[in-house]
Amino acid sequence: MKVENNHFAKAEMLIRKPVSEVFQAFINPEITSKFWFTKGSGKLEQDTTTEWTWEMYGFSLTITTHVLQENKKIVIEWGNPDETTIVEWVFHPLNENETFVSITNSGLKGDSDKIIDQVRNSTEGFTLVLAGAKAYLEHKIQLNLVLDRFPKGLA
Repeated sequence: MKVENNHFAKAEMLIRKPVSEVFQAFINPEITSKFWFTKGSGKLEQDTTTEWTWEMYGFSLTITTHVLQENKKIVIEWGNPDETTIVEWVFHPLNENETFVSITNSGLKGDSDKIIDQVRNSTEGFTLVLAGAKAYLEHKIQLNLVLDRFPKGLA
């Protein structure tokens, strides 16, 4: 994917697990729900839609998977109908037990203040997702980072 402007967010992390295990963690909701959303309607499959739900926030989102290259890349489209963005995961195996994951969220729209806000929120969100994935995949620890990001009672 070639990003034409600076209207994107990026987060990256080394996860000390084989690329096949890391890739599955992002396409299989039974694994992803341990560190990100609480429920998915099914595994990601190319050219299909899937629903992801964050039950703690009463929020669901429809995901359209455009690219699914096993152990290499995932590209989805998500967001409100008039404000969809593209999220791309790239998986770089460094050796048989280490995978570097890069997540880019592009296609952000609006005035400069809105884009800055989207870049900040997306970078923060995907950093928490990667940290949660790392903890779960490497140590089987559920850090509840996404759950605890917006505790009840705080605006």
